[in-house]
Amino acid sequence: MAPAKLEHLFDQNQMDRIFPDSISDQFFDALFGDSEEGAYDIRLAFNRQEGNKLEFHFELARRPEKCLRCSLTYGLPEVFTRHPVINLKGLTGEMDKIIHGKEKIDHWKIGKTIEIDADLHIIPFTVFLKN
Repeated sequence: MAPAKLEHLFDQNQMDRIFPDSISDQFFDALFGDSEEGAYDIRLAFNRQEGNKLEFHFELARRPEKCLRCSLTYGLPEVFTRHPVINLKGLTGEMDKIIHGKEKIDHWKIGKTIEIDADLHIIPFTVFLKN
């Protein structure tokens, strides 16, 4: 049986609810002891559903007068995987609540940083549904 269509459940308002913009400051506070040291804001966005995969990405948007390229964003997938502020396990738990029994999350995978331009890098985050 084909997985349920779930795109409509993950609009940007829903994404901002489960991953609020305050997480950026909390992340940099934990990492550097000062949120002002952060070079970017982190936002979670839904990209698309392809079969049993829900494709999201973390957008790393450069903060004014900061350098996104200088901020070592290529190491972030590893950091995001285990960082308690980003909390990918809790995040997928929230997604499971949004799906509310229409499907069940099996596992997730975080991809490598992609440099869109000097002001935006993204990190793919794929959530796999049980077959």
